[in-house]
Amino acid sequence: MKKTRRRYDRDFKISVLAELEAGKPLAQIAREYGIHPSLPCRWKAELAENPEKAFMGNGNKYKDQAKIAELERLLGQAHAEIDLLKKAFAMTQKKVREERRKPMLRDDI
Repeated sequence: MKKTRRRYDRDFKISVLAELEAGKPLAQIAREYGIHPSLPCRWKAELAENPEKAFMGNGNKYKDQAKIAELERLLGQAHAEIDLLKKAFAMTQKKVREERRKPMLRDDI
């Protein structure tokens, strides 16, 4: 399975750097955003070198895409749980109906 290279937009990079400047640990930032710890350092150097032209590429809105992916995963999980509960309910109903019939059959004998 081929991994696609993620691209981050200028706003995302600047918000990560702002958190880093605010004193948040680099490891924590990397975990929260799912990025390699070397990226913020590279972005910081790029911004210091040329602030006007830094991050001029057209990156993707990673935060939005990550949120959508998470919500889609949760939706799929909810559908799976609903299907499981429907099957369990149907089996329980079947057993209840069978239990109701048993006393009737014993009285007839």
